[in-house]
Amino acid sequence: MNEVRFQNEITDRLGSTPVSFALKQFFLRKKELLKTVGEIRIRTKMPLCVIDGNKKDKYFINSYGNTVEADESYMPTKEEINRIFTSICRSSVYAYREDIKNGFITLKGGHRVGIAGKMLPDGAVYEVSSLNIRIARQVKGCSKNIIRHIIKNKNEIYSTLIISPPACGKTTVIRDIARILGTGSSFPEFRGVSVGIIDERSEIAACYNGVPYNDVGLMTDVYDACPKEKGIMMMIRCMAPEVIITDEIGGTGDAAAVESAVNAGVKIIATAHGGSLQDMKIRREIAKMIDAGSFERYITLSCDNGPGTFKEVVNKCI
Repeated sequence: MNEVRFQNEITDRLGSTPVSFALKQFFLRKKELLKTVGEIRIRTKMPLCVIDGNKKDKYFINSYGNTVEADESYMPTKEEINRIFTSICRSSVYAYREDIKNGFITLKGGHRVGIAGKMLPDGAVYEVSSLNIRIARQVKGCSKNIIRHIIKNKNEIYSTLIISPPACGKTTVIRDIARILGTGSSFPEFRGVSVGIIDERSEIAACYNGVPYNDVGLMTDVYDACPKEKGIMMMIRCMAPEVIITDEIGGTGDAAAVESAVNAGVKIIATAHGGSLQDMKIRREIAKMIDAGSFERYITLSCDNGPGTFKEVVNKCI
């Protein structure tokens, strides 16, 4: 990510605020961090903080964008947090009410702003106290050590569940897998197929105004901000995919939808939070998929050598 893109997609959305100014100055001094920044934490009366997505180093920033100790850093007021939140919503919080109920707002480029504060019974958040800007980036080729375990031959793949602890790169990896499967590959050899992505949180394809911002393949269709259970069934009926890709399965109804896809001859690539296949067996919906034989392979990731590190592959449980 370069300075212009960072400003257009992130700092400009924060409005004319001291936080926006501090971040602009910080990244002018730390341009190398534009390639690896993972999160920007903005909390009421708490230190303004930038977190490196690779090393997890934390940088506390003062109002001039200098790196300082935590107790010397800039601490936004509640009023400034509200101004930033309103600016992120383009001065129309009501227009983003459904996103807010899900706890986040997606920015152009697929960046996600998590929201914390007081929650109403309908799920809406008001009196916002914290914002967490999670920086999205496409890393082409990051699945090179994983894709060879998914591609069976030039015409077929294995239905695969990718298991990963939080913040270990699973979404970045399946984005790259979608690109390869939806375009084709010379190594390993694969012809390319019609891919359907169910992108419930708008993180895989990073759609903005309905158009994918990331490269997810030449033969890929996307249902953006669509619940997985509904999206899988719609994709099968309407778009005739050969492969369906989705992130973080395990919700109520996901097992039945995945089983329907498998019964229709569609391959599934999905991810789930966990540290091992054993972790998956205690989660009700995923255990149903394992028992039904919905997946042919299980791949586990770790952060041992950075996000997206390949750990192990396990074949279908008999």
